[in-house]
Amino acid sequence: MAAPPPSERRLELVSTLLLALATLATAWSAYQSREWTGEQALATSHATASRIAENRSSALANRQVQIDVATFTQWLDARAAHDSELAAFYRTRFRAEFKPAFAAWLATNPFVDTSAPASPFDMPQYRLKSSAAASGLEREAANDSEQSKDANERADNYMLAVVLFASALFFAGISTKLHTETARRIVLGIGWLMFLGTAIWLATLPVQVTG
Repeated sequence: MAAPPPSERRLELVSTLLLALATLATAWSAYQSREWTGEQALATSHATASRIAENRSSALANRQVQIDVATFTQWLDARAAHDSELAAFYRTRFRAEFKPAFAAWLATNPFVDTSAPASPFDMPQYRLKSSAAASGLEREAANDSEQSKDANERADNYMLAVVLFASALFFAGISTKLHTETARRIVLGIGWLMFLGTAIWLATLPVQVTG
């Protein structure tokens, strides 16, 4: 049996090399897609937990504001009725976070000075830890949501790379079934172009490796 011509052996070598490289690249892309999918799930879970905690903190802040408004209103009513004992009763029951704002508001002489703030709630001293916590959790949730979105996009990109590398594998495989050298060269050329183009694009994508 006559040995195949050198050009045919070179084509077989080129197709084998493409098959090997495209197989490895397909496996790597599939691995990265899975890793980024896991990263997306983790970021989504963190965002959900932060949203739940934010809602709890916001609900607590709303309840605390309602308590502050109610006790302050009762104090105003008692003061208007010249019931100093009742006014003192309500004043001692102000929440600790409300007292600095109330003291600062009284210092503006609001019952005489018409330009004074309307209530302690307009004072910069009125700050709730629960409200600040809710704001911080909202920022965390937004950041986690953005990370989840980015991870999902990267997982999709790697999955697209899987499809493209699989297409290169197809061209490499089908080239061995063709009988004319010209057809094999064309099909292998398409396969290599697809492989190299995808590999160059893949090199620009971030890598996720589980530690």
